Amino acid sequence: MEANVAGLWRRLFGRGDPEPLDPDRTDLVVVASSFDDAEACSTALARATGLAADEPAVLRHHLRIPAAQRERVCEIAAQDGYAPAPHPDPKAADGLEILILRRVQVVDALHCSQEKSRMAGLAQRHDGFADGWDAMQPRTATEPREKGMAH
Repeated sequence: MEANVAGLWRRLFGRGDPEPLDPDRTDLVVVASSFDDAEACSTALARATGLAADEPAVLRHHLRIPAAQRERVCEIAAQDGYAPAPHPDPKAADGLEILILRRVQVVDALHCSQEKSRMAGLAQRHDGFADGWDAMQPRTATEPREKGMAH
């Protein structure tokens, strides 16, 4: 009962709200991903390890687009709250540019599927490809640090 009163108090007065998830945190690890066009988001999320389903995650979409289209793609994606993520080597082997678009949201199968489709269409309309998506959340204190997990 006390927890319910405290939760109601926070909702009513906005006190004690958790800090929003910073997509630049260094302790983020990939907890779910799919780079297979035929795989349903629900399947990818069902096999996810470490995903806290009710917690915000950084949803990232991995695109390859012509460099000349980057600014326009970023402008369109920004309308839905996406921002480009830094990438150490933005040139893909096929001459296209790697663009990772990210935003913070709770990841569920329905919304993930909608965003996957939206990003595929955006990339295609700008002569590019949507390679896949991943979701990142902070590593928990009990989870062992795995080398190479954070991208």
